[in-house]
Amino acid sequence: MNAKVKSARPAATTRAKVLIIGTGFGGLATAYHLKKAGERDFIILERKGDVGGVWRDNSYPGCACDVQSHLYSFSFAPNPDWSRHFSPQAEIHAYLRKCAKDFGLLPHVRFNHDVTGMDWQEEAGEWVVQTGQGEFRARHVVGAFGSLSDPAIPRVDGLDNFQGQVFHSATWPKDFDPRGKRVAVIGTGASALQFIPAIQPEVAQMHVFQRTPPWVMPRHDGPIHAVTRLAYRRLPLLQQAERLRLYSQRESFALGFMYPKLMQQAQKTALRHLQDAVRDPVLRAKLTPDYTLGCKRILISNTYYPALAQANVEVSTDGIATVTADGVIGRDGVERKVDAIIFGTGFQTKDLPFAHYIRNNQGRTLAEHWAGSPKAYMGTTMHGFPNLYLLHGPNTGLGHTSVIYMLEAQAEHIVGVVKHAAQNGYDIVEPTAQAEQAFVRMIERDMKGTVWVAGGCDSWYLDETGRNSSLWPNFTFKFRRLAVEIDADAYQGRRVAAQAAEKVRA
Repeated sequence: MNAKVKSARPAATTRAKVLIIGTGFGGLATAYHLKKAGERDFIILERKGDVGGVWRDNSYPGCACDVQSHLYSFSFAPNPDWSRHFSPQAEIHAYLRKCAKDFGLLPHVRFNHDVTGMDWQEEAGEWVVQTGQGEFRARHVVGAFGSLSDPAIPRVDGLDNFQGQVFHSATWPKDFDPRGKRVAVIGTGASALQFIPAIQPEVAQMHVFQRTPPWVMPRHDGPIHAVTRLAYRRLPLLQQAERLRLYSQRESFALGFMYPKLMQQAQKTALRHLQDAVRDPVLRAKLTPDYTLGCKRILISNTYYPALAQANVEVSTDGIATVTADGVIGRDGVERKVDAIIFGTGFQTKDLPFAHYIRNNQGRTLAEHWAGSPKAYMGTTMHGFPNLYLLHGPNTGLGHTSVIYMLEAQAEHIVGVVKHAAQNGYDIVEPTAQAEQAFVRMIERDMKGTVWVAGGCDSWYLDETGRNSSLWPNFTFKFRRLAVEIDADAYQGRRVAAQAAEKVRA
């Protein structure tokens, strides 16, 4: 007699009022502001086993922030113990871990929960979120995915044939030893400018394949004296004053991005920086940009140019023809034998991976809705995708100062909308089409004449349609003023049917 086979029980569904996806700066800021507002019914999903987002994942040699530490931190969590003006990755990661612990956020986190799908259920007024660890349902979902979280590796002919190590800077192997190796570096973005000088003294040979030279400014870095740190601990107002000084200084930089002619003096500084470090006129010509400073991301380094000028480094601007089993053949026909290939090619910003698995009630993905050009009201909410909020969403990136300022403003906006819905008895809330369109028109108006559209370059800021859907084209205090005060007329709300609401409560 055959024994009965028990059918597997479906995994239980976990419910919460608010679901936050991601534990980087944006996710933690939102969780903090929810708790501050008295909301405790929230869960944070994290795909890895620790908090920190990009500052957990990017641990390559030389990884550090290019915004000063006292500004690149939460306004509600000042840290008097930063060791340097520009903090290294490990310190920033430790700071985020401490914040998560100090503000009681860790009990809300579900680690190792990688989100694979999100579907809006209009009749229930909730999101159904699928993860590798089971299903979650929530009235509101906050996507703190980060726009710099998924590495971009370009298609390179023959790459699969390579027998050595291949990796992106964001997935740097802990056991990789560069000593004595012949290394090919593909890309010269922000990460490459940090790891190239860090490993250059150790490698036998380095071949840097550059497509477009970046503008590089001096890095005014250094240790923060122990006496200064002690003063910040004992007199918090001193640190607040330093933060305000840095904010004001960097906010003034926005003028150059808004009015490109003002970039001329900064370009002279950058060219002097290049000339002082690179005496070889041929190499200097390769490293001199032909577009206006600011059109692409401005990078800062005191060690990048000196590293490229060393005898064991070659800079190639001809491009790559193909990769062989043990080398890289450039378009100049020369094969460079290498032991490892490292990509410093940035992240997937033009086709955001999460947009392909978020579906509205008609089954249309966010990627289809955006059609290659992301748009959102306050860079945060979208008509047609109710109760969904994006951190670091369309047109909230920055070229001149700390994005943490923007993330905090977005977090306050999100909490304000959630409260607005509760106070008015709405189960479902979304921006009106008119409000979203008016916000986008304002962005387009402010973007005209800026360095990003008039600077003569093709950058990752531009989407598939050629529109700059990444950056905020104005002062950050203007964004904050618009975001933190909820315009009730900009949002439309509704309730779900009584029977559906009863099911949700059950």
